[in-house]
Amino acid sequence: MKILIIEDEARIAKRIERMTRDFFDKEVQILLSDSVENGLNTIEKQSIDLLLLDLNLNGEDGFEVLQTVVAKSFQTIIISAYTDKAIMAFNYGVLDFVPKPFDANRLAQAFTRFTTPEKTNGQDIQFLAVKKGKTINLITIKDIRYIKGAGIYTELHLANGRVELHDKSMESLEKLLPAEFERIHKSYILCWQEADKLIVEAGGKYNMLLKNGELLPVGRLKYKEIRHKLI
Repeated sequence: MKILIIEDEARIAKRIERMTRDFFDKEVQILLSDSVENGLNTIEKQSIDLLLLDLNLNGEDGFEVLQTVVAKSFQTIIISAYTDKAIMAFNYGVLDFVPKPFDANRLAQAFTRFTTPEKTNGQDIQFLAVKKGKTINLITIKDIRYIKGAGIYTELHLANGRVELHDKSMESLEKLLPAEFERIHKSYILCWQEADKLIVEAGGKYNMLLKNGELLPVGRLKYKEIRHKLI
């Protein structure tokens, strides 16, 4: 696992690094950057799994980093004293916002959200960012009908019929999405408002009929849970 810390104060950066190694039992590679430019250069050259980002970097705005990398595959945890920016950060799809000053327990809570498969039950994001060439397009969460796994990527199937490709995996997105999104199959996450009825086919196959007429497969292990939710 590779973790990037972008923090301009060396003392705090070393403290975050120590707490990170303690939590992950030192089985991580940790990279340190002290500015927006250095951080973006590292992200461009390295494949990371988790970003720990300060929002005030020698007077520079850490949101420059967040806006640039929000569509990438890794998760982001903000560590900042600027708590007034927490709501905006969650809207961008960060996994957690750890306010300064912080202790090992609060940082461990954020790391636990990163390591567990369940969704965070935290702040609801308002949109997902999709990178197209050198531009970032923001997809409003309420416009997503369902999400389909596509290898290491995901397909966002939208209400207008468009399909957008996202760099984050199903597991990463599942942690971020609001409660109305339900994992119905290993390859599908459904916005529950789009569900119409559950269909049982011959041979023990299950499908979910959507309000627009589409059929999505339902996993065998999910069938009872979904049937109960539809009652």
